[in-house]
Amino acid sequence: QVQLVESGGGLVQTGGSLRLSCAASVRSFSIIAMGWYREAPGKQRELVAAVTRDGRTNYADSVKGRFTISTDNAKNTVYLQMNSLKPEDTAVYYCNTDLNTYLNGRKTYWGQGTQVTVSS
Repeated sequence: QVQLVESGGGLVQTGGSLRLSCAASVRSFSIIAMGWYREAPGKQRELVAAVTRDGRTNYADSVKGRFTISTDNAKNTVYLQMNSLKPEDTAVYYCNTDLNTYLNGRKTYWGQGTQVTVSS
């Protein structure tokens, strides 16, 4: 069974920082990419940042220069360092991974979500 366990959310003031972590248990599957999405009340879930197994990254324009995604491939863990946080960053943040499951092809899995609240 594939599991993604997130941690690191919380309440922070504007301008503060938080670091999210997501540890993936992926059995014998191969990780293609890992990423972070967020969903604010009344809005659709959106990509925040993603990283492929070989280190290519992609960021939403709204977080470029403030957020940094990184991985520890040995631990199948992805991190999101969030600096200069703004109230509009308030959302539930979800960890995501794309796996090569071989017989069943490419599949996407999600964590349970962690709340990030930025107070003004």
